[in-house]
Amino acid sequence: MKAVILAGGRGTRGRPFTDYMPKAMIPVQGKPLIAHIVEYLSSFKIIGEIIILADFDGLGKQIEKYFENYKRTTKPLRFIQDTQSGTGGDLVHLEKTLEKNSEFLLWFVDNLTPLDIKNMYQFHREKNTLATIATRRYRKEETGYAIVENGVVVEFREKPTIKLEMAECLGIYILNSKILKIIKSKKVKRKEMNLSYDILQPLSKEGKINAYDIGKSPWIDVDSPSRVEREKELVNTIIKKL
Repeated sequence: MKAVILAGGRGTRGRPFTDYMPKAMIPVQGKPLIAHIVEYLSSFKIIGEIIILADFDGLGKQIEKYFENYKRTTKPLRFIQDTQSGTGGDLVHLEKTLEKNSEFLLWFVDNLTPLDIKNMYQFHREKNTLATIATRRYRKEETGYAIVENGVVVEFREKPTIKLEMAECLGIYILNSKILKIIKSKKVKRKEMNLSYDILQPLSKEGKINAYDIGKSPWIDVDSPSRVEREKELVNTIIKKL
């Protein structure tokens, strides 16, 4: 199975940092975010090649230059130029690259988590479906909470782990390559096509999307350097598990 890292997002939440560097290059413990992801994906035998999809004509060139003499992965790296046509539209360019692979892993670059890809892949194959998305029902909060009874605070809980009413969708997918044909056949009036809302949403109504629950495994959306600094304890926990 090939792994695709989607690294072409504009990273508006990371400004002003992302005005000069792509989100993929946000520093995390002394090296770029994307380097941690590449090394983690490389540790799985089921991953045969890692494809980085980004705007290499723009800021994404920094990603390519970083990996020019990279020695910390045994898996081949391939760089493919995106077209800034959204999280769905850009995947069309993978059709020839994926060749006869029936599934591929899609990892949005701002996701940092020690997710067990092998287990997720086995789950996907057992369900025999078009797409499996990583989800979670538990989230560790950034702020403290108060237990209030009759207008009186009776207890404080500092940054608790809470159970969510609905499952939170994470940016990690295993997709059947048939998804690419569906994307090509889809007509949208706007320039950008969103993978979740334009492609997966209609398929979910047909029961063709499965959820892989990561349980209480740590996860963070690395949207900015300040988020990394603010969530230093969580980031350290994740890096140790990668």
